[in-house]
Amino acid sequence: MIKALIIEDEEHNQHNLRQLLSKYCSQVQVVGMAADATEARQLIATLQPKLLFLDVQLSGTNAFTLLQELGSYDFEVIFVTAFSEYGIKAIRFSAIDYLMKPLDIQELVNAVNKAVERITQKQENLHLRNLLHYLQHAQNKQEHRIAISSLKEMRLVAVQDILRCQSENSYTFFYLSNGEKILSTIPISDYEELLLNYGFIRCHQSHLVNRKYVRSLLRNDGYMLQMTDNTTVPVSRQKKDMVKEALLRN
Repeated sequence: MIKALIIEDEEHNQHNLRQLLSKYCSQVQVVGMAADATEARQLIATLQPKLLFLDVQLSGTNAFTLLQELGSYDFEVIFVTAFSEYGIKAIRFSAIDYLMKPLDIQELVNAVNKAVERITQKQENLHLRNLLHYLQHAQNKQEHRIAISSLKEMRLVAVQDILRCQSENSYTFFYLSNGEKILSTIPISDYEELLLNYGFIRCHQSHLVNRKYVRSLLRNDGYMLQMTDNTTVPVSRQKKDMVKEALLRN
């Protein structure tokens, strides 16, 4: 049985989540509930839970400040939020599960199952480390790392080291500037949303490229991008004008 702690400042949300966990997630035992950061720190220290259900917005503070204050993370976290924007990009960059209020039962079950698997395998919590790294360097994109979930592990990769991404059915291949290739179990569309603000261009349905590694735009029976590693990437007819504009931006 996995010991869980609910950290939520609204009492009715506490009890609703507890009831859902009792009914649909039998592998989890809720050992305590906290309404603020002070109570949460005390319960984490005394109860030593392995799983936190953590509301992003707490009374007087937020979940990220609480995690930074804790310093060590011998637990998994599932974030719960009523806000579609606040902190979500940082959470997604770190491949951490989050639940939107009102809670969807299947999403809750899926998130719990993944967290329990990581706990039972005693995996190092790189997800939280990357989240806090992202928040610490929020204004410096050169320091940002993205969590890439592969079949066997989760890798943290500096965004600036990603040369390009290529879709393979529902998977994504990452090609890095050092020649390494990583297969992710996440579709390219999810990564596109995260990487567009970092100079990446969706030049084709199956390709997402880092503009800083584009050497030239070739035209030879269609358009192609030549990358700095001498590979070429197709540009779809529908996207060629957008690609040209993107390459000309400062």
